[in-house]
Amino acid sequence: MKEWKVGIVGLGWVAGAHIEAFKGVQDANVTAVCSRRTLDQAELARKYGLPLKAYASYEAMLADPNVDIVDICTPHPLHPQQAIAAAKAGKHLIIEKPISLTFEEAKAIRDAIRRTGAQACVCFEVRYSQHFNLIHSCISDGLLGEIHFGEVDYYHGIGPWYQMYSWNIRKDSGGSSLLTAGCHALDGLLYFMNEEVEEVTTYSGRSCNPAFGPYEYDTTTVTILKFKGGKIGKVSSVIDCLQPYYFHIHLVGSLGSLLDNRIYSQKLSGMSKKRWSTLETALVDSGDVSDHPYQPQFQAFIDSLNQNKPMPLTDFDTAFESHRVVFAADLSAKEKRSVKLSELKL
Repeated sequence: MKEWKVGIVGLGWVAGAHIEAFKGVQDANVTAVCSRRTLDQAELARKYGLPLKAYASYEAMLADPNVDIVDICTPHPLHPQQAIAAAKAGKHLIIEKPISLTFEEAKAIRDAIRRTGAQACVCFEVRYSQHFNLIHSCISDGLLGEIHFGEVDYYHGIGPWYQMYSWNIRKDSGGSSLLTAGCHALDGLLYFMNEEVEEVTTYSGRSCNPAFGPYEYDTTTVTILKFKGGKIGKVSSVIDCLQPYYFHIHLVGSLGSLLDNRIYSQKLSGMSKKRWSTLETALVDSGDVSDHPYQPQFQAFIDSLNQNKPMPLTDFDTAFESHRVVFAADLSAKEKRSVKLSELKL
């Protein structure tokens, strides 16, 4: 198998987690980094335990024939331009979410990927968590029957105590509550419901706690989703809460229900509807990137490159549709009306 060489642009908190994850990935190695800061290669080797070629110029890293994959870990507004340039340079892509802050930019990335034939992995890595794997198994095995309602909610207080706060408060960097964080929950709901969204209605508000006052956008949103087949769903994105990190999941079907890691199913003999049965697994319960399941996601991406086909679960087209729903939800909140997905022309 080919050994894929990865160059990371943007050397911050997330990039460090990506580097550590790739240490456990077969057939791939991080070999280069690019940053606006002056980097010392000896210091990088001591910090990350790898020989890393340091670039101050993104264009120079793109011109390096030894870099096969560009991993974009820069601030959100830089993702579109950098992704398009990497695709044009013949590189495959890993793009941290969100891929862009506008729908038009997302389409521009999509078009560049299609023109060049690049493969892309978008970091909706929660789909590769043990928690999501367990839930998907319950759905696939029919334990819930036909799901008609689902809600997935994201609670993570991103205040001055948090590393990303200083840039996340700005609309031109954070974008929205859904774009900067809650998109993981919305993407999760789409994964579980497995049906196209027809229409969304979003309401937004914010905490009066002064810690969240500097935010240039509403920090709490609630989105109601109507699916084409008649299913309905809800996604809350709450980044102004004062509580432990919580990824809430509740799915309701014709044969049972699932609440986080608890279940009741008529298909399992001996269960009591008066109490939940617990499914032991590693929950999605941390906002720290070092706890995110990047390693299995990146391994799946490398495996797909070796097989010359799009990766499962978090390929670009799948992630693009999740972003499209996010952009429709943000438009609904802005214009205070329901928005049909057909309004966002492909």
